[in-house]
Amino acid sequence: MRLSAAGAVLACLLIPGASRACTVKKAGGSTGRFANATLVRLSEFLSAGYKKGVRPVKDWRTSTLVAIDLMVYSILNVDEKNQVLTTYVWYRQMWRDEFLVWNPEDFDEVKQVSLPTANVWVPDILINEFVDVGKSPDIPYVYVTNDGVVRNYKPIQVVTACTLNIYNFPFDVQKCSLTFQSWLHTINDINITLIRSPEELREDKSVFMNQGEWELLHILSNYKIFSVDNDDYYAEMKFHVVIRRRPLFYTVNLLLPSIFLMVMDIVGFYLPPDSGERVSFKITLLLGYSVFLIIVSDTLPATAIGTPLIGVYFVVCMALLVISLTETVLIVRLVHKQDLQTPVPHWVKYLVLERAPVLFCIHQKHRLCSRLSSRASDLDHHKENNYGTARCTLHHTCEMGRSLSQHDREGGLLGLGRPLARDAGPPVMDHILQEVTAIRHFLEKRDRCREVAKEWLQVGYVLDVLLFRVYLVAVVAYSITLGTLWSVWQVA
Repeated sequence: MRLSAAGAVLACLLIPGASRACTVKKAGGSTGRFANATLVRLSEFLSAGYKKGVRPVKDWRTSTLVAIDLMVYSILNVDEKNQVLTTYVWYRQMWRDEFLVWNPEDFDEVKQVSLPTANVWVPDILINEFVDVGKSPDIPYVYVTNDGVVRNYKPIQVVTACTLNIYNFPFDVQKCSLTFQSWLHTINDINITLIRSPEELREDKSVFMNQGEWELLHILSNYKIFSVDNDDYYAEMKFHVVIRRRPLFYTVNLLLPSIFLMVMDIVGFYLPPDSGERVSFKITLLLGYSVFLIIVSDTLPATAIGTPLIGVYFVVCMALLVISLTETVLIVRLVHKQDLQTPVPHWVKYLVLERAPVLFCIHQKHRLCSRLSSRASDLDHHKENNYGTARCTLHHTCEMGRSLSQHDREGGLLGLGRPLARDAGPPVMDHILQEVTAIRHFLEKRDRCREVAKEWLQVGYVLDVLLFRVYLVAVVAYSITLGTLWSVWQVA
C-alpha cells in the first residue's frame, strides 16, 4: 500500500503534464462516493484555508468595490399615520473575492458554483431607513464565478421610514428613499457602485406588479460620499422610489357624493322662501352630510403634522351648508307675516328694492308685485264688501231714525197735548256708529300691517336672490380652484 502510494508520487514527478492533475487531486482529496464529484472537489478546493472573516483582498490597500442593483416588485403598504412604507424588492449585489478563484480546466470546465452564504465573506451593506424586519425568504447560497466574482441575489420585504406628504390626497405622489451603505467599513475598504446604468434603472418596471393602488413612476439613484466626524468617509448609494396613488376609488366614494349633496343644496334655493319647506330641506342635507363625514373619516389618511386638502374640502363644504341654512333662516324670518313688524327703513327700500334689482339684473320683481297686487285686490274687495255692508246698515238705520222722528214730530203737531218724548233710537245708533268705526280702524290697521309685510316680502325675495348668487359664485370658485389643483397634481 505504501509502495503504491510512493509509485504514484514518483509518477507525478516524472511524467510530464501530470503535475497539475496531482495538485488538484491533492487539494481535493475526496475519497469514496465523492471521489469523482467535481463540485465537491471544487468546494473543498475553495474552502481550504479560506477565512470568511477577512476582507478578501491580497493587498489590504485595495478597496473592495460592491456593485448593487434594485428592482421594485410590489408596494405592499403605505402607512401615512406612522410614516412607514412597506415594499417588496429584488436586491442584487456583486463583488470580487480574490480568494475564490480557480482554473475551469482543472474542474471539468466548471465556471461558476453556488456556495453557502455562511461560508464566504459578505459585505455589511444595510438600508439606513430600516425600521422593522420584514417577512423575507432566506436565500442561503451565493453564486461564485471562476474569476472570483460573487453574486448575491435575494428578495427582501423592506419596511422603511419615509416622509409621506398626504396634502394632495388622493392625487399624491410619494418619494421614498432606500439608502444602501456599509455600516462599518469606510470607503478605503468598501466602495459602492451600480450594476446597471442610472437610465436603465430609472425606467425599469419589468417586474413591478402594476395592479394595486400605487403606480411605480421611476427609480432614481444617487451616489454620495459622506463623513460623520470629518475623519472617516463612507460611500452610500441612495435609491429614490417614486410612486403615485391611483385616485379612482377615492373619487367615486368620496368626491362624487359630496358634490351631489352640494348640488342639491344649490337646487334647494329654488324653493319659495316664504314656505317652511326650505328650512327642513336644508337641515336634512346638513344631517346627511354629517353622516357622510362620519362614514368617510376612517378612509382619510391621518397624520400628526398635517391634514389632506380633501379634509379641508369636506370641512368647507360643511361650512357652506351651515351658511346656506343660516341664510335660509334669515330670509324666512324676513318674509314671515307678523302683525307687529316694524316698517321697512327708507335706506333698505332704496338699496334693496330700487338699486339692487337694477345693479344685479333681478328680473323676478314683476312676479312678486303681481302676486302681491293680487293679494291687495283681494283685500280691497274684502274691504269694499265690509264697508258696503256697513254703509247699507248705517243708511237703513238712519232712514228708520228719520221716519220715526218725522212721525213723532207730526204726532206732536197734531195736538196730542204732551211734549215730544225722547226716543231710545239715538243710543243704539251711537253704538252702531262706534262699532263701524272700530271695524274701520281694524281694517285700516290690517291694511297697514299687510303693506309692511308686503314690503318685507319684497326685501326678502331680493335678498334671497342676491345671497343665492353670492353663494353660487363662492361654490363655483371653490370647486374650480380645487379641480385645477388636483388636475395639476395628477398630471405632474
